[in-house]
Amino acid sequence: MLKTRFTEMMGIDHPIVQGGMQWVATAELASAVSNGGGLGVITALTQPDPAALSAEIARCRSMTDKPFAVNLTILPSLRPIPHKDYAQAIVDAGVGIVETAGSNPAEFIGMFKQAGIKVIHKCTAVRHALTAQRLGVDVISIDGFECAGHVGEDDVTNQILVPLAVDALDIPVIASGGFGNGRQLAMALALGAEGINMGTRFMATAEAPIHANVKQRIVESGERDTLLILRPLRNTSRVIRNAVSEKVVAKEREMGQDVKIEDLMDLVSGARGRGVYTEGDPDSGLWTAGMVAGLIEDVPTCAALIAGIVAEAEDVIRRRLPALVA
Repeated sequence: MLKTRFTEMMGIDHPIVQGGMQWVATAELASAVSNGGGLGVITALTQPDPAALSAEIARCRSMTDKPFAVNLTILPSLRPIPHKDYAQAIVDAGVGIVETAGSNPAEFIGMFKQAGIKVIHKCTAVRHALTAQRLGVDVISIDGFECAGHVGEDDVTNQILVPLAVDALDIPVIASGGFGNGRQLAMALALGAEGINMGTRFMATAEAPIHANVKQRIVESGERDTLLILRPLRNTSRVIRNAVSEKVVAKEREMGQDVKIEDLMDLVSGARGRGVYTEGDPDSGLWTAGMVAGLIEDVPTCAALIAGIVAEAEDVIRRRLPALVA
């Protein structure tokens, strides 16, 4: 068993966190990850309103007695989102762990800490991590360029970003983006991280509430089968390479810096992306996936996946690495 400051703080068995993925991180997946010894995460904004989030938290509690977290992503949206109401629902439900992401979480840290909630903040730059530490968060999840979804604008990979964050911060750091096996967990720990966060890898599991066709597409994909979109808008996101994402990239190239989100709305619609997961046509909309897809070859249960990753990491740490020292 791998023990770190993070596992001790969160009361979990293994230093593995499930990503808070929109439309994917529901009670089914979060409870399966937590039951497997990791930290499962429910995504607040997957639920249509705060009342639905409260019900989803209750549903997750009925499926696991282990710790789980709720992700609250704070990003600008064409449709106003009542972030404060979602945050209050989290507090009222007695959730013990929250993951904030997106914009500066200052507005919500006080209410979470007053309620005794441990806060993980996910960000893509050390400067943002330092700000979050000053605000009082307990853990930083640092997101490297390899990740799915919002990659930031600095293009720094985890090999550089993780040790920089570890050296700059006093609180535990979780490495996020591009992780999917035990060798990588051992690498993250060697770089000074206290655990890893995995999104795409957990999409390709038996309990992930998405269509089997999408899971199979991840298995079939290589490390070059993702695209970066929305870069001219400084909202860069990594998505799977498919018919829709290629159209987005083509339109961005055609319009250059003049492109606006309104020019892309018919392609980047969230409802269209959600339909991919429910209907099972991987080419019908945008959906996020990381470069780690190139390492994914199967669709195990969450428990089997976590156990295999931990066993491989322990083997690397105990057997392979010591054998190299003369």
